[in-house]
Amino acid sequence: DFVVVGGVAAVLHGAPVTTFDLDTLVRVNRKNAEKLATALSTLDAKFRENPSIRPTREHIEAGGHMLLATSAGPLDVLGYVGNHHSYEEFKDRIEALIVGETKVPLLPITDLIMLKRETGRRKDIAVLPILERLLEQKKK
Repeated sequence: DFVVVGGVAAVLHGAPVTTFDLDTLVRVNRKNAEKLATALSTLDAKFRENPSIRPTREHIEAGGHMLLATSAGPLDVLGYVGNHHSYEEFKDRIEALIVGETKVPLLPITDLIMLKRETGRRKDIAVLPILERLLEQKKK
């Protein structure tokens, strides 16, 4: 169980922004950690800062941030976002976007805007007007 957050979520909502990694907020529990550890193994995932270490179920269950390099590209596996918001807080509002034949769980734009405001990093503040404009257009 996961939801796409961050720059890729903004792009999937239609924002003309650039990003270099896929940020995912994951459900932190044993069952999900086991499934995710298997998937990460298939992707040959390694920690970007220490490529000699591969992510394990225990790393996932710790609920922190794992910044990974995979055979499919950079992947951030996050146990929380913003001011410590977990997957559980968003699970009932997750949107599904169909990309090709794949159903992508996507954070709603309203939640994405809230997180960008909350985080307050320069790159998040810069994308806020774009996301707010997209939200206005979607409401019309």
